[in-house]
Amino acid sequence: MDTHERISTPFTASSTADDVVRGVDLTGVRAIVTGASSGLGAETARVLTAAGAEVTLAVRDTAAGAATAETIAKSSGHIRPRVVRLDLADRSSVARFVHTWTEPLHLLINNAGVVTGGLERTREGWELQFATNHLGHFALATGLHDALAKGASDRHGARIVSVSSTAHMRSGIDFDDLHFERRGYDPQIAYAQSKTANSLFAVEATRRWARDGIVANAVNPGGVATGLQRNFTARQRASLHAAEAAGVFTYKTVGQGAAITLVAAVAPEFAHSGGHYLDDAQEAYTVPNDADLARHPHGVKEWALDPVTAERLWAVSADLLRS
Repeated sequence: MDTHERISTPFTASSTADDVVRGVDLTGVRAIVTGASSGLGAETARVLTAAGAEVTLAVRDTAAGAATAETIAKSSGHIRPRVVRLDLADRSSVARFVHTWTEPLHLLINNAGVVTGGLERTREGWELQFATNHLGHFALATGLHDALAKGASDRHGARIVSVSSTAHMRSGIDFDDLHFERRGYDPQIAYAQSKTANSLFAVEATRRWARDGIVANAVNPGGVATGLQRNFTARQRASLHAAEAAGVFTYKTVGQGAAITLVAAVAPEFAHSGGHYLDDAQEAYTVPNDADLARHPHGVKEWALDPVTAERLWAVSADLLRS
């Protein structure tokens, strides 16, 4: 399905985040990592800090974030990351975070995510997974655009990393019922829709902002056991086990999962090229929307990269946040 030569890097599925940044000096780089109090976010923040970056942990639980920041400082021997509260499901929290950010920004790692076992809504009535995983990050990124543009001017480019998932292959965007107001609720489909949205954000953000020196890419960290699975229902766990048994994925370590984020964040191959979906440290190959996940576990569906859908989702998201 690809019509261009896919971007490749020297890294592989077994590479770790430490491997990716080895020899990279990030002194002077300011980075924000959402959801950085544990799991992939914490590992991403640790490696960025160890490479010299000035890192902010944007977290809902600041006590957990402070503990992670202290651990990072001790393990890396570098300056302790800053901890700032951010609840992506709360528009006022995102607005406060954006308002208080006054410095140029070079890296925005949209890592945080939520998985629900049943239907939950925000105060606006939005489905929680879509609201947190996509709309919250959309509001954060658009609110920080000027800071990213200043960062790009400082260092010949700024990057956004949008953490997606193989789950995107289960669902495109249902513009007729984004928030499950009419269709029956399936938490796996809701999560899949939000992960497709994460990829589409990277497509449209790059189209709009590349002229400002900002590029965005989506990444699939693969199967990593983190706190994200704590709310899984028995059905969701059974589905995960079945996918593993079918060879759709094999579990990675946290370091291996975070490696793909670091590839998008620091690898020279993606310094000025965005709108891509990365898997196992490479740009993924595109598959039709009816492709079987078990046969194409490292692909990306057309609906997750479609520029027309990406532009529409951007407009719809902006309208929701203005409402």
